[in-house]
Amino acid sequence: MCTAPADVGAATATIDAAGPSHGSTALNSNQVSIPIDPSQSSQEEKKRNWRCCLQWIMVPVLSVGTAALWYYLGAWSGLAALYGSVIATLLVRPGWRWFYIAAVTGPRDTVALFAYIRVLLFVKRQERKNLNIGDIFEASVARHPDKLAIVSESQQWTFRQLNEHSNRVANVFHSHGYKKGDVVGLLLENRAEFVATWLGLSKIGVITPLINTNLRGASLQHSITVGQCTALIYGASFRAAVMDIAKDLPAHVGLYQFNDEGSQAHAAAEGLSQGLAQQLNGLLDTAAKDKVAAGATRADHHDKLVYIYTSGTTGLPKAAVITHSRYFFIAAGIHYALGFRDQDVFYTPLPLYHTAGGVMSMGQALLFGSTVVIRKKFSASGYFADCARFQCTIGQYIGEMARYILSTPAAAHDRKHQVRMVFGNGLRPQIWTPFVERFGIKRVGEFYGATEGNANIMNNDSTVGAIGFVSRVLPQIYPISIIRADPHTGEPLRNKKGLCERCEPNETGVFIGKIVKGNPCREFLGYVDTKASFKKVVYDVFAKGDMAFISGDLLVSDERGYLYFKDRTGDTFRWKGENVSTSEVEAQLSNLAGYKDVIVYGVSIPQTEGRAGMAAIYDPTREVKVELLGQELAKVLPNYARPQFLRFLRKIDLTGTFKLRKVELQQQGFDPAAIEDELFYVGPDGVYLPLTQSVYERIQRNEMRF
Repeated sequence: MCTAPADVGAATATIDAAGPSHGSTALNSNQVSIPIDPSQSSQEEKKRNWRCCLQWIMVPVLSVGTAALWYYLGAWSGLAALYGSVIATLLVRPGWRWFYIAAVTGPRDTVALFAYIRVLLFVKRQERKNLNIGDIFEASVARHPDKLAIVSESQQWTFRQLNEHSNRVANVFHSHGYKKGDVVGLLLENRAEFVATWLGLSKIGVITPLINTNLRGASLQHSITVGQCTALIYGASFRAAVMDIAKDLPAHVGLYQFNDEGSQAHAAAEGLSQGLAQQLNGLLDTAAKDKVAAGATRADHHDKLVYIYTSGTTGLPKAAVITHSRYFFIAAGIHYALGFRDQDVFYTPLPLYHTAGGVMSMGQALLFGSTVVIRKKFSASGYFADCARFQCTIGQYIGEMARYILSTPAAAHDRKHQVRMVFGNGLRPQIWTPFVERFGIKRVGEFYGATEGNANIMNNDSTVGAIGFVSRVLPQIYPISIIRADPHTGEPLRNKKGLCERCEPNETGVFIGKIVKGNPCREFLGYVDTKASFKKVVYDVFAKGDMAFISGDLLVSDERGYLYFKDRTGDTFRWKGENVSTSEVEAQLSNLAGYKDVIVYGVSIPQTEGRAGMAAIYDPTREVKVELLGQELAKVLPNYARPQFLRFLRKIDLTGTFKLRKVELQQQGFDPAAIEDELFYVGPDGVYLPLTQSVYERIQRNEMRF
């Protein structure tokens, strides 16, 4: 068992924690001690001051010398002297290393700069013409009406079919009195009608909250009410879930039931017989399909398009606002940054109610005329089989999906496909190389961003593990930064002037994006709930009065500007005087456990400083050899980062984007009386031993030290 924490050996700065307590998992103190080496900081400050003074001396001297040469020897000599003076000045500050970094990152930055310019021109062009998503889509329909737009296991819809169905939806709801600014929720599985429905509603200016199909009960009711829905369209397969909450919804919320290909006929009739919902299919059959009614009011470029809900990993979902201009920027941004082609065939098994599948992939069809292959439910073994079957050229992943695919047995279709690139977020560095080597993937486009945020970045050159980059030469072009912050609360650390400070390379901090109102690339639209939006904005960042979106994620950059994800603020915990990154521990432990799902979090031990690491491993068939796990962890993790407790889960709860929920596990702690799963604790020799009720009680009495 671990001994008591040794002296850190460095001076510490004490910062008051601004965040709220988290019950049983809260820090034992309301203060956070962050190690600081004062001698190193002082040396760096002296070096900067020396270079600054030398540069101030050199500038006037070199200016006079350059002017003299220009005057006496002519313009060419003067220009040569000017060039030499600039180089000499830059060699002093920022230094010769700057030239090296500029040389090695120049090609990457140039490609990204041209892509960024193309995105800005694309968005500005639509803004100038006041175009919305429907306008651009209808232009694609006119160019190739019979090209396949959406393909699935059971459907093949052309651009013409998609447009006709969307027109029917628009005309039905226009005839029912819905108008620009109204809100109609959508609860439907992945299918072509999902896209056609919200697209049709957008043609009459109606906003569509895209509701997570996994929600039930209070969470479903919350999503409908927080989105301020005046009506709800739902699929027949969700009839029971909707009927359970129908009487608790506001009286003005109208219900429309969509029935699929006859298989739900009995359930549909039962739902409609209650008199609570209207049959949408019959209404659509009689509606005009060629164009939208002349009396309907179209949406403007900056109007709200859809609401996309956060995953709900830390509480009830929040409805993030996506405008037409925002949709343009997200879909076009990844299109140009990763070099997508209009003739590409995209494969996304992700839910269309989230940004990744519904905007990034589906946006390629709606804005650029590509074909998108969808799937109702993700299948790890079927991923590359589908790609081969539908001749897909680009695949999408998210969260833990790549790990699930990698853990499947080798199959003939592993390399018998035409996929030239995969893109997404959440491909862990530990499995990046094995994944691309096994499946023969030439390019990986890893991106990072939040649905509601403006701090979005992209890895455009397949650098392993990087989630994006920021130019070290011209960082002002795309104003995103990593600032110093308390890793536990995410609260920015401020200097004597009350402003935030940028992190140096290899220094972990919180990722932010500067907010510029009126600029679709820099705007922060936030949530429908304005109070929730306020919490995501930090003020007086680098100057008084400026503001930025604060992501809540801890990132670190290397010398070349590549950015790497470290952890979520609040997920990082402190143990043995060290900060423990849960994502790093999860990655190593998952590898040792055969790519199984792993959730790492900190738990409190009475009369013990900090939080002890605990790992929950999804292993219902108990394949992990726990007796060997301790010595294997010792090979890959430092002592302070190794979990003190293990829990083997029989079932696991995932979000719609394959993120693991840890809040409930944190709250349950490690009490055997309250947990049915097997529990273990680390013994004195590093071997994990069964955690019984008597052992738990000894820990509570502080008779066992960690």
